[in-house]
Amino acid sequence: MSGKKFNSVVVLLIVAVMAIAVMFTSVPGGVQNASSVLTRPTPSIDKPPYSSYKGVAIGTTMDEARAKFGVPKEKSEGQDFFEFSAQESAQVYYDGSKKVTAITITYTGKLESAPTPKTIFGEDAEVKPDGGISKMIRYPKAGFWISYNKTGGEDPIIMIAIQKM
Repeated sequence: MSGKKFNSVVVLLIVAVMAIAVMFTSVPGGVQNASSVLTRPTPSIDKPPYSSYKGVAIGTTMDEARAKFGVPKEKSEGQDFFEFSAQESAQVYYDGSKKVTAITITYTGKLESAPTPKTIFGEDAEVKPDGGISKMIRYPKAGFWISYNKTGGEDPIIMIAIQKM
């Protein structure tokens, strides 16, 4: 498998794991351990330091998102894929009224342009022995949650997700 194809598969797996974790942590009676690993107590602030990506936030219209991001590499009524460089891409998800409900940003290769957990949350995150990071905070007053995931190892990938609650 080529390196680019492998990275795409890894990214898709990470997104799937994040979606499953969110599913279980947002359903009453869901897996209790998943929420303790991925989330922390709800902050009292109204708006986190990082609430949009390149000017696109939850609730932005599809037309506005496409105007800010440019022509999507792949597009549909429910989702767009934008590739800004070999190291940075984003998926944008839309609801039936064509408004942004989620944004997933992926950084691969050289990670110098990727924001840090402190930039995203206003505080640092615990770094695992292999260099990995996994942190999620819900912001109910703002109406969304944010997660920051960095794989461990020599060729890490960073994924940041913002999703409507």
